[in-house]
Amino acid sequence: MNEEKSMVLVSKIAALVEQFDRHCELASGQLRHLAQQMPGVVRQSVDEHFRRIPDEVMGSIRSGIERPVVAYEQRLREAGEQLQRASTALTTQLLRAETLHKQLIWKVAGITLGSLALLLAGGGWLSWHYYEEIRKSQVSADLMGAYNQADVTLCDGRLCAKVSRRDRQRYGEYVPVESR
Repeated sequence: MNEEKSMVLVSKIAALVEQFDRHCELASGQLRHLAQQMPGVVRQSVDEHFRRIPDEVMGSIRSGIERPVVAYEQRLREAGEQLQRASTALTTQLLRAETLHKQLIWKVAGITLGSLALLLAGGGWLSWHYYEEIRKSQVSADLMGAYNQADVTLCDGRLCAKVSRRDRQRYGEYVPVESR
């Protein structure tokens, strides 16, 4: 019985080995078929990933660059607004300075003309005043000139004169004084 059982067992093992060989051949065929399809599938998958990579990279770059660019644009706008305000303020100051400059020129011109008029008026008045003083003093000057030419001196606090004896001409009570 052992032999019979061994034979049955061998036949069952042979059937199993045959079945295993068929399965192996079938699996081998499927593996060959899969191996033939694998490069195409891999290529298709890689192509699909390569098509998605630029979009993903661009999206990442956009999202990475977008915030700094927006911040830079905002700072640029703020700087432009500050520059505009500073320019407007400078223009206003320049207009004010120009107005003040014009007013200053008119004031200086007015003061200069007023000063010239005052100098001319003062010079005219002084000329007229001294002309009158000289005219009034002309008689005294003539008298002083005559005193200078006459021989006069003080005698005990009184005026003494040396009278000319040659000239017998009289001017009322007065007699000509002899020259020095």
